[in-house]
Amino acid sequence: MDTKIETFFNGIKGKKIALCGIGRSHLPLIPLFTSYGAKVIACDKRSREQLGSAAEEAERNGAVLSLGDDYITDLDADIFFRTPGMKFFTPELAALRERGVVVTSEMEVFFDICPCRIIAVTGSDGKTTTTTVISEFLKAEGKTVHLGGNIGKPLLPEIETISRDDFAVVELSSFQLISMRESPNVAVVTNLAPNHLDIHKDMQEYIDAKRNIVLHQNAFSRAVLNLDNEISNSFADDVRGELLKFSRRQSVKNGAYMNENGDIIFAKNGSETVVMNKSDIKIPGLHNVENYLAAIAAVWGDVSVQNIVKVAESFGGVAHRNEFVRELDGVSYYNDSIASSPTRTALGTLSLYDEKMIVILGGYDKHLDYTDLGRLICKKVKTAIIMGATAEKIKAAILGAPEYSQGSPEIIEVGSMEEAVNAARNAAKPGDKVSLSPASASFDLYRNFEERGEHFKSLVNQLS
Repeated sequence: MDTKIETFFNGIKGKKIALCGIGRSHLPLIPLFTSYGAKVIACDKRSREQLGSAAEEAERNGAVLSLGDDYITDLDADIFFRTPGMKFFTPELAALRERGVVVTSEMEVFFDICPCRIIAVTGSDGKTTTTTVISEFLKAEGKTVHLGGNIGKPLLPEIETISRDDFAVVELSSFQLISMRESPNVAVVTNLAPNHLDIHKDMQEYIDAKRNIVLHQNAFSRAVLNLDNEISNSFADDVRGELLKFSRRQSVKNGAYMNENGDIIFAKNGSETVVMNKSDIKIPGLHNVENYLAAIAAVWGDVSVQNIVKVAESFGGVAHRNEFVRELDGVSYYNDSIASSPTRTALGTLSLYDEKMIVILGGYDKHLDYTDLGRLICKKVKTAIIMGATAEKIKAAILGAPEYSQGSPEIIEVGSMEEAVNAARNAAKPGDKVSLSPASASFDLYRNFEERGEHFKSLVNQLS
């Protein structure tokens, strides 16, 4: 076992460790920490009934539960692991720090003790696809890859199996980055636009959280920034190591870009390598060209051109991202549940097809502006089926758009996913495309976007 890992686990023996949030990030940590002699307190605002089997699993693995509204009040702990979705600047966390409790997170500890190189990806859109493509590149090259983070899998539980020659490929959210004081060996910023303003106090806090991915790098690190995105590109001033940029609109001196013929080129120190053409990328959309440009820059020097092309030609995409569900009566159905912001719907579903679509929109309100999306919906959508907490904001954006004319697009208001799918079925004619692309988070009706997407797919597959 690596020395840093061994030192950490020796240091937690006999310590009281509180894990805030009994979910997929923290449940696997309970048996790991208890096996090294730590006393684990599993904290959650939800009741035992709401937690269901998760509470039983936590206790079975040796944790003591602290549940309900006062779950962290007067907590007796030495170390406190916050859940990524918990606001970092809260009175409760401040009170813990004042009492001498160490406040950290699963990802912070992983970065501190990980023995191998870390490639990390953040951004407002495209994080998961870019992270996955990077991992596929490295696996095609024969590397051992540990894929996790915000993509849905905590990496600290498998730290004992990670070797120095491996690669950790990590997706990082602003919630994880806000408290990070260590940056990865390779940092990728796909793009930045307003997002998660229901959690962050303002846009600047969101940007500053994202900036942490490059802020603590050293001179031997690499940063990959989107030249076409003003905020991402502004991080260049904070880069201490190698700086590579990517662009699908203009050439770059160092990094990856697409030329007017659709060729994807890597440039470095005056020399250029044509890697492939955009037509070689199996998954559709210009946003996915950007994801590949970022991924190529991230792994350049570690993965051959041959293996990059091999992955591009075979990789079919990640679930819930413009995922083809089925064709029924000449109508194609797509699941783009990952689209939890206006920009994601605009750059995803609404950028892919020339013909007007039927789109299911709406969900949890993250306090985002839908004005620009309303204008695009008028240009690209024939029927907008709206639901959830953001339905009225989306409707107002459509009706207020200069491009709107009476009944174009048609707006149908529904109260559930079942109603939405049935409305789409009734509105669709042979040759139409229907997409779930909510432009909103899922938390008003679902635990996460995956659950929302799976429900949509189930309902579509039940249509007869």
